[in-house]
Amino acid sequence: MISQKIRALAPEQDPLRMGMGWTVDDLSRPQIMVESTFGDSHPGSAHLLGLVEEAVSAVNQSGGKAARYFATDICDGMAQGHDGMNYSLASRDMIAGMIEIHAGATPFDGGVFISSCDKAVPAHLMGIGRVNMPSILVTGGVMDAGPDLLTLEQIGIYAAQCARGEITPEKLQWYKQHACPGCGACSFMGTASTMQVMGEALGLMLPGTALLPAESPALTEAARNAGRQIMNLAKLGLKPRDMVTRKSFENAIMVHAAISGSTNSLLHIPAIAREYGIELDAELFDQLHRGAHYLLDIRPAGRWPAQFFTYAGGVPRIMEEIRDVLHLDVLTVTGKTLGDNLDDLKRSGYYDRCDEACAKVGLKWQDVIRPYDQAIGTDGAIAILKGNLAPGGAVIKHTACPKEMFQAVLRARPFDCEEDAQAAVLRHDIQAGDAVFIRYEGPKGSGMPEMFYTSEAISSDPELGRSIALITDGRFSGASTGPSIGHVSPEAAEGGPIALVEENDLILIDVPARRLEIIGVNGQRKSPEEMAQILAQRRAAWKAPESRYNRGVLKLFTRQARSPMEGGGLE
Repeated sequence: MISQKIRALAPEQDPLRMGMGWTVDDLSRPQIMVESTFGDSHPGSAHLLGLVEEAVSAVNQSGGKAARYFATDICDGMAQGHDGMNYSLASRDMIAGMIEIHAGATPFDGGVFISSCDKAVPAHLMGIGRVNMPSILVTGGVMDAGPDLLTLEQIGIYAAQCARGEITPEKLQWYKQHACPGCGACSFMGTASTMQVMGEALGLMLPGTALLPAESPALTEAARNAGRQIMNLAKLGLKPRDMVTRKSFENAIMVHAAISGSTNSLLHIPAIAREYGIELDAELFDQLHRGAHYLLDIRPAGRWPAQFFTYAGGVPRIMEEIRDVLHLDVLTVTGKTLGDNLDDLKRSGYYDRCDEACAKVGLKWQDVIRPYDQAIGTDGAIAILKGNLAPGGAVIKHTACPKEMFQAVLRARPFDCEEDAQAAVLRHDIQAGDAVFIRYEGPKGSGMPEMFYTSEAISSDPELGRSIALITDGRFSGASTGPSIGHVSPEAAEGGPIALVEENDLILIDVPARRLEIIGVNGQRKSPEEMAQILAQRRAAWKAPESRYNRGVLKLFTRQARSPMEGGGLE
């Protein structure tokens, strides 16, 4: 065990650990780090200490000695509407860095990692790959929906309706006070829920443990089981990079297509893969999503809150429905292959218990997870668009986009920050047929915040939601719907073509052909050769803006971040 080798090299370790209550017997046991994002930061992390204690207890009872470590996360919901959102993506890399620091400064024989939400789960998946010690991820599950199945992603819509005078402030206040009735990730297939699913799809969680109801006994048991199983992995010396391969990531992307997962996965999955020594690009998402069956009827694209996902069978049921396209021979944290895990679940009565849970809410599992041959859609959920506007690519979640916007020519309305664009939408300055651009909001521009409020102001408007597009080098919330195109690369701060767009340029969107092009100027079409010459002239006159940040984390992040299509993380 590495912990025992380190004890021999650092004689101070034993007395220092005994100073915090360890016994002489504890010192010689396998040492397990239990790292979580517990903190009073938001509902996704506020309840995690209980899961930490369950994992710690199970480790100690199984012959190990557990040590608790903490690096809490922030909440994208609480960071909305102000510059706090600029810290969101950077926080992912900072938490991954703290895992590296914790595990590197005092090496352990294994780790249990406990997190729930948008940046915390990908940070833990990154950290697990980076430190490469035997590890298991436990996710903190999902909160229940509120009255009448109210969920948090609806609040943005109601806020925009209130701003337009369509509902009263009192009604908005009621929605706000009832949307989050308890702890856990927000109850829709946003980024938090998507990344919990991705953790299980990669084989780094125990089967059937993603998106469990946060207050359920099953989640408590999952934490205990992880504490027991990490002892087996530590004794076997089975490390994450021994299990997680390119095939594992292909499985995760196929599951992502089946659940219509968040577009933010295109930031997180490549960044995670890099920590396992695997280079993935956005083209793989596009390739694997083409022809993939989209099965999950969960909000924001579907009808039901995310708590129903587990009732219907969760990740295992999704995997059973797409079993023929998965790599069943990949290893997982059970020490068995994915195929073996799925077969074990069938024999264990897992699906019978799920059917009982579904019946309690008056549904069958097929109401939530469609059978493969009754798919909601058959072309995945994500498309990568390219062209002279986005030579490096851009992403659209086409399952959340009105069909009217799949092929369109629009007039450009560029804005250099989200606040100005949102104000223009709410003032009704934006008209049908406009392409609203929000630029200088990529990783190097401002840290790559979400454009959630603007996207919700558009999608909640019955006319605009079906007649304009929102195009940005920033990103969108996993809750966003409507005609939203993000991650435009190269970003404006690097002089990408999005920085060169001018008022009334003609913008072509063609989702089936995967095209995003500037095709005209002042409302007049131009040939590709003419457009190339015009853009070259604009580029020659363009000047890079001064950085917004001269100190601190955002200075580091904006100066060192990768392209959005490469994960947007630190180089």
